[in-house]
Amino acid sequence: MNNFFKKENLRYAVIGSGSWATALVKLVLNNHKPVRWFVRDNELIDHIQKRGHNPYYLPTVDFEPSELIMSSDINEVVSGADVLIFCIPSAYFMNEVDKLTVALDGKFVISAIKGILADDNLTIAEYFKMKRSVPFDRIGVVSGPSHAEEIAMERLTYLTLTSKHIDVARAMCDIFSCNYVKTVPGTDIYGVEYAAVLKNVYAVAAGICHGLSYGDNFMSVLITNCFNEMREFLHASHPDKSRITSTSAYLGDLLVTCYSQYSRNRTFGNMIGRGITVQSAQIEMNMVAEGYYGAKAIYELNQKFKLNMPIAEAVYKILHEHKYPAYVIKQLADTLQ
Repeated sequence: MNNFFKKENLRYAVIGSGSWATALVKLVLNNHKPVRWFVRDNELIDHIQKRGHNPYYLPTVDFEPSELIMSSDINEVVSGADVLIFCIPSAYFMNEVDKLTVALDGKFVISAIKGILADDNLTIAEYFKMKRSVPFDRIGVVSGPSHAEEIAMERLTYLTLTSKHIDVARAMCDIFSCNYVKTVPGTDIYGVEYAAVLKNVYAVAAGICHGLSYGDNFMSVLITNCFNEMREFLHASHPDKSRITSTSAYLGDLLVTCYSQYSRNRTFGNMIGRGITVQSAQIEMNMVAEGYYGAKAIYELNQKFKLNMPIAEAVYKILHEHKYPAYVIKQLADTLQ
């Protein structure tokens, strides 16, 4: 198999300017310079070029502006790169990618988006394969467990890099690894993408329960059941005998997203549990909680599989059917073991 990353002088681009995109720019710059960076706000580009940091996300991360090639034109950034790392929240993904007219022939696409596209319930890898004709040979996925904030502080972090072929996944590891980021290669593209969607839904559930004053004892039971639901969904939707769901890309990412103070999905759920409306919580967050969109997607996808997923269904009812959180969680708690 021809390994794309054996080519010399590959050019790298990050598409997006939020906290995770900012963290990934920091990581890629450790190993490859310059990095092309799509930032849709020209005022933000000017600020980063003049002051060397993103004032809205991870402002403590310092950049050397001469190492960045920035543009608000997605076609300009994409045309000048060979490896494209997409890191736009799924809710805004189509707004930006619809503007993309440059052909992706001969380019390698990496998704660092932990969400799903609402209209078609496609993962990002599925979108690029089905809608943009990028073969899985040239698609990769970045998964956790990780938070952008800890990468900014250079705390020890583990990333899983997934592609169809293990040697390509290993080559992807070299893009992001450094003294504080350890990387693990894998080949379960579908599994890690759907696990990322599910763990965000379950982090919203954990946040709701925390906002309702449920304690650690209950939370341990909740997350155990979340893991079981995730495992069953992955097995039913995309069976893979080699998948080990107890590893960090699955269980680890679930745990960190449900428990961490940096988890925006847990924070979002906590606000809902404390009585803030969904709309008000979204406005106050000022960041996308992917679990909101993921809850609807998983609910709709499960109409095909008809799996018993009471936790995911409870989150759907609270967020999209506007059911009373305390009542829904009380009903849920009576079913958990």
